[in-house]
Order: sequence, then structure tokens, then C-alpha cells
Amino acid sequence: MKTDIEIANEAKMLPIAEIASRLGILDDELEMYGKFKAKINPAAVKRLESKKNGKLILVTAVSPTPAGEGKTTTTIGLGQAMAKIGKNAIIALREPSLGPVFGVKGGAAGGGYSQVLPMDEINLHFTGDFHAITSANNLLSAMIDNHLMQGNILGINPKRIIFTRCLDMNDRALRNMVIGMGGKADGVVREEHFMITVASEIMAILCLATSLSDLKEKLGNILVAYTYDEKPIYCRDLNAQGAMCALLKDAIKPNLVQTIENTPCIIHGGPFANIAHGCNSAIATKTALKLADYCITEAGFGADLGAEKFLDIKCRKASLSPSAIVLVATVRALKYNGGVKKEDLKTENLEALKTGFSNLKAHIENLKTFGIPIVVAINHFYADTEDEISLVKDYCAELGVKAVVSKAFAEGGNGATELASEVCRACESDSILKFTYPDNFSIIQKIDALAKNIYRADGVDYTPAALSAIKNIEEMGYGNLPVCVAKTQYSISDNPLLLGCPLGYRLTVREVRVSAGAGFVVVLAGTIMTMPGLPKKPAAEGIDIDDNGIISGLF
Repeated sequence: MKTDIEIANEAKMLPIAEIASRLGILDDELEMYGKFKAKINPAAVKRLESKKNGKLILVTAVSPTPAGEGKTTTTIGLGQAMAKIGKNAIIALREPSLGPVFGVKGGAAGGGYSQVLPMDEINLHFTGDFHAITSANNLLSAMIDNHLMQGNILGINPKRIIFTRCLDMNDRALRNMVIGMGGKADGVVREEHFMITVASEIMAILCLATSLSDLKEKLGNILVAYTYDEKPIYCRDLNAQGAMCALLKDAIKPNLVQTIENTPCIIHGGPFANIAHGCNSAIATKTALKLADYCITEAGFGADLGAEKFLDIKCRKASLSPSAIVLVATVRALKYNGGVKKEDLKTENLEALKTGFSNLKAHIENLKTFGIPIVVAINHFYADTEDEISLVKDYCAELGVKAVVSKAFAEGGNGATELASEVCRACESDSILKFTYPDNFSIIQKIDALAKNIYRADGVDYTPAALSAIKNIEEMGYGNLPVCVAKTQYSISDNPLLLGCPLGYRLTVREVRVSAGAGFVVVLAGTIMTMPGLPKKPAAEGIDIDDNGIISGLF
């Protein structure tokens, strides 16, 4: 069987200018990055403002497992299938982070015959957006430390600097360190931390900004530190927002590429859903809604993370509302949730499948609370049996949801036409988006609503530090912001070992921060880290390149 990169290398791409022309993008609205990648400049976004929006389709999934769910592959396959049934559709995805590409998860360009191209470039440096975000972030950190050394007129307490440096790589050695140790000329000695770029507030801000001026204002609102007498210090107090915005002037423009079947795809922004809000940029989604009758986007990890944050944070802030939600599930993932080991997932096991239904049921019930029609996509694997597929379909029917098999990995768009037709039907149903909590709830009330209604916890336990932070955040006037919970992606709970639908536990909140620039409150639950580490055998060990520039080992 061919690898993803072999399939991608054999695909015949069209010039990206031709893809853009089909969408109605003018030549002078396109900024070329070679022959097959381009950025859509603000002139196109402005010209399209008065055009009617297409229908928004959100793709999410059951809880991630080592067996794989194929959410991105299903998203891409659905976009390709829309073209097969005569619909005008566009995909809007996130950009992959280098950390997972060289670590264990892999990239985010789909797989098999449902990929976005050029796959290798998208999964590596792409158009440099993440590098720009990293540079803007670390410019602010450098200016903070320079201010300390140059007299500290603002009276910043080095022990109360909350803004951290970032790097788009899994590097656990950078989680905690001491900097400025070379002597007076090398800066003030203090504790410092790194987070992965996709978890940074700059990434979140870029993905929620609506324009350069809005981006600059949001950057200026970043809370970076406190003074010795506990007064807040913002990015604007250091006059860093202008230079940071200058570094991001191209990164804010959405990227246009194509699928393996030459259908259009916008890829822009890439926050993780377990430690950030997990959605592509609002600019990309809104642009896509103007360019086609259907915009298919995805949110990271399981529906308890990415979909919840897409609906409660992104839709709230960007005034968006999906017409339908696609919940991706696999027989393999459900059997894994039913207690089957990864090496035994190819064997039919109907009892384990029934046990694993608890995870599927929880996600379906959670999504129903948002008031949007749901379609379950059963992402087909070759070892799935007819009895297993029938069991999943029947169970979904009992819950009042249609389940459709998708063979997008093996067959591309042709393998997802039934799914595409069902999703189009769902889009015609009535839907009114309902949030999990209103803006005027207190931070604790919002966390409690998520814990009980989405994570199925009996209640919430807070560390003294978390309670103190919440009190301070509300006193500063940020109590009306939505909540972005950072927790494990492997369980609906905050414990990665609890599979299925955990009950009878309490959610543990250990830390709470305000992302004043992005406009949400970050809640760290359980033991989640904002700087991942590499596995014992990282994927990087298997990646190589020959003298002709052909990359191997990238999936």
C-alpha cells in the first residue's frame, strides 16, 4: 500500500492561480508563494464583504485514541465529495505544528486519497506563518527583559511576569528554566518558561483578529506582568504592539492550497484544542463563507475540546453559527474505548464496541445541547466488519442521529458522496446556536457549566492559586470572557486513563490565566502541559530527504 507522501507526490496539482480563479478571486488579490501556494490579500476579503455567506459545516470527532479517527481526512474527503455531487464547497483547515510532525501525532494534511497539497510543504514551513508568530511572541519577551535591565521604569516584578517565550517544537527541556545568568550585561536573573507556539496567546489572537488594526489592538491588550504593587502591565505599556503587528502583516492573510482532487482549501492558523481554542482563523472561515456555498471546517481533537471551543469561543466572538456538525467516529476508536488493546483492534468484537458506545453517546448528547443538526461519519478502516458497521448505525439511529460510512481515505471524494448528501440535507434543517453558558456567568459558574454539562464531572476542585487567580481576573474586569479549558484530549475527563464516558469524578483546576488580548480565560485542568515533549522514538528519526529534494518518511 502506498504511503501518504507517495500518493501526494504522484498527484497532479493545478496552478494555484487556476484554483483561485474558479473561486472568483482576482489576480491582484492573490499573493503567490511559488506555483501551488498563495495568500489571499485583504482586498479580496473587503470586496467580498457584501456577498451572502454560504453554509458553515463543522467537523469534529469522538475522543482521540492511538487507533486514529481521521477527522482531517474526513473533512477533506467531504470537501472533495461535495464537488462530486455538484456542490460549490471549500475547506477551511488549521496549519500543522512542527512539534507533532516530528513527534508522534503527525501532520494535519489528511491521508490516503483525501489530502491537501503540497502536503510536505504544508506540514513543514508552509508560508512561514508560525515562524512569524514565534518571532512576534519572542520580540515581546525580549522587550520585557530589556525593560528590566534598562532601569525598569514601569516597576515590573520579575517574579510576576506571566508572558512566556514560545517555540514551535516539542521540547520539554524548555518548560522551566532560569535566564539572565551570565552577569549584569546579560539581563536580570529570573525564572522563564516556554510553551509551544500553537498554545501561545499570539496564535489565538491571530486566529480571532478581524483585521490588522484589530490585531494590533488585541496585541496591545496582552497582559504581560504585574508591578511590585500588583498593578497590571500590558503589551501596550512597552509599546511593542506595533512592531509585533509588523511581523505578522503577512501571517494574518489566509493561505490558499488545493486537495488531491484539485478542490479549494484555505489553511490558516493552528492552535491546539487541548491547550488552546483549537480552530483555524476567523478571517479564513469568513473568507471561505463568501467564496462558496458550503464551508467545511474542523476543530481539533474530540468534540469536548475543539467543538466546544469552536462553538462557545470562536462562534461567540466571530458571530458564526454552523448549519450542521459532522461527528467522526471509527469502529477502532470505539472498541479501544471499550477496552480493546491497540494490537487487537482488527479483530471483530461487538461487545467491546457496545461498551465503547458510551464515548460516542456522550459526544452526541453534548453536541445536541448546542442546537445544531448532527451527522455521524463512520470513517471506514479495511478491517471493519459489516456487523460492526451495522451496530454503529443502529445505535446512532436509537439516539436520533443518522450515521453514514465514509471511505474517503481509500477512495477520495467518491468514497464520501453519501456523507456529503446527508450533510447537505442536515444543513437545510432549522438550527439556532445555543452556548453552554452566558457571558454574565462568573468564571466559576462557566467552569462549572463545562465540567457538568460537557465533561460529565460531579463538580470542580480548585487549588488555592486557581481561586486567587479567578478573584484577581474578575476584579480586573475580565469576568465576562468565555473560558478556554486546557485538559487532556484522550478523555472526556481531566484524566487521560479514563476512557469511554467517565462518571463519578471531580474536575481539578490547578491554574487559571487571562488571555486579555485573545479575549478568553485559560483554565488548566489535570496535568496538561503547554509545552509537549517528544516520544521515545520521535517521528523525526524516520524523516529524510534525497539530493533531488524528495522527502521520505513524512507519513
